[in-house]
Amino acid sequence: MASLKNIKLKIQSVKKTRQVTKAMEAVSAVKMRKTQEQAFGSRPYAVAALSMLRRLSTSVDLGKAPLFRDIPGAKTCLIMITSDKGLAGSLNSGMTRAVERMLTEKGLTVENTIIIAIGRRGADYLASRGFPIRYRLENVSDQVEESTMRTLADDVLALREQEEIGSCLVAYTNFLSTFEQLPVIRQVLPLDSEVLHSMVKGIAPVRGKYAQSEMEIEAPAAYTIEPESSVVLAEIMPKLISIALFHALVEAKASEHSARMVAMKNATDKAGEVAHDLTLKFNKARQAAITGEVSEITSGIEAMR
Repeated sequence: MASLKNIKLKIQSVKKTRQVTKAMEAVSAVKMRKTQEQAFGSRPYAVAALSMLRRLSTSVDLGKAPLFRDIPGAKTCLIMITSDKGLAGSLNSGMTRAVERMLTEKGLTVENTIIIAIGRRGADYLASRGFPIRYRLENVSDQVEESTMRTLADDVLALREQEEIGSCLVAYTNFLSTFEQLPVIRQVLPLDSEVLHSMVKGIAPVRGKYAQSEMEIEAPAAYTIEPESSVVLAEIMPKLISIALFHALVEAKASEHSARMVAMKNATDKAGEVAHDLTLKFNKARQAAITGEVSEITSGIEAMR
């Protein structure tokens, strides 16, 4: 009887766990869709800013612009975006492996790298390897605020203006589809119109409701600009940094919720299988107990005869 009671308690425990994972799956699905809407809704703004940059490139030598050139000997800033919470499958481990490969390939060490960590998982990973965290941002809201990214962009631009850093990389998980997320590391500084173009193009997922739609960057055209092209360029460049960081965080959030939704779905399905197997085991144990009791009664009757 003790064995039957233990099995029954396990079945109840697994069913309760299944209820929790199913609820978490539903919550992650809603959050994923909201984050996709936020990313896709701001895409026209990013496209317009890049279009303006390409038009300005016809009248301004971008190679001489401060944010378009490298600073030899300066440090590299790495912005690593991960999640604060777990239960998201291999999302964070895939990101950390990609960062580790990149650090090795580029020869980035504790001495020549400045770390900005968004999310507890990435911050803990880099801190455990001896990297000092210059800025650490945790518990980021699912509704990504543009003002937050503007503040972060100002911090990066301040490091660049002081020539403490020459380049800046952002590592995040790109949302391709509900079941596919890809860790990517893109260059933010020095600015590169082609890199920004590929980032904006990747805002919409490959498949699903918000799949890629035609929204091409307009071809460059020559304009007469007042007051001067260089003044307009100086105004637009910091905004492009904010756009790049904003979309990196939005993509990472969509990937996090998608990965957690899939992980919770797998956990829900597995819990159902475990509950089914335990129920079969319980029925077999109960049947064996009943058979044993019947045998004992039969044996007793036979002995009395």
